[in-house]
Amino acid sequence: MTPMQTRRGFLTTLSLAGAAIFAGVPPLQAAEEQLETTTVRFINYGVLPICLAPQSVAEPLLRAEGFTDIRYVQPSNPSWLGTTEPVARGEADFDLNNAWTFAPAIDAREPITMLTGVMVGCYELFAREGIRGIADLKGKSVGAQAAGPTRIGLPSLLMASVGLDPAKDVDWVLDPALKPLELFKQGKIDAFWGFPPEPQDLRALKIGHVIVNTAVDLPWSQYFCCMMYGNAGFVQRYPVATKRAILKAADFAPLNPGASQRSSSSSASRRATTTRCRR
Repeated sequence: MTPMQTRRGFLTTLSLAGAAIFAGVPPLQAAEEQLETTTVRFINYGVLPICLAPQSVAEPLLRAEGFTDIRYVQPSNPSWLGTTEPVARGEADFDLNNAWTFAPAIDAREPITMLTGVMVGCYELFAREGIRGIADLKGKSVGAQAAGPTRIGLPSLLMASVGLDPAKDVDWVLDPALKPLELFKQGKIDAFWGFPPEPQDLRALKIGHVIVNTAVDLPWSQYFCCMMYGNAGFVQRYPVATKRAILKAADFAPLNPGASQRSSSSSASRRATTTRCRR
């Protein structure tokens, strides 16, 4: 039977992973057993954001570990990009996503297995003067540069935690064509949910002020923002391959940011070149 991740199991794994970090447990060492497969598939996102660096860092590590067939695949349905669907359906073996996107997938008993936390505290909520907290957002306009549950899942949780209905009490400005970040810079919307490098840009321009910083504000700073997961069937069949590749990459990336950035840029460039050639 293919193992399914329960919500309780997910929360237990999340707690143990966080405890291991704070306790100073050394990174997982690669097992010496023989790889069960030399093929692995990731999602092809094109240009990668910083949270997906481990997937690019994994490429040279995978080759060093004996993997010879490393693929970056496009989902058969473009609307699945950024969701758990490609991994759950077996179109890819591993991916990384925001922690809050996994709750509905787990409730739906999708065949995915959580593997490790990758980072905390990517997001910051900026607001105009006069807005001092989340509750003050009632009746206000809030922008995010990318639409969908991945981007607004956490601010929706934040709003619900103070009694707001994120579907009714806030006017979301999410269409990328409207350029929500530029609208906030121009004072045309009241708040902006930022992801790097957007917060750094706003700080440099001295625009707005931060009312939530998930890197330092409790309790959000105690939770993983991004987590690595895999297809449950792959993880069950190939546990050695999973440990020696994915978990090592997740440990390597935050400890070697310079190498992660170089590898991410190089890998993205190679995939873009491959895509152009195929066309």
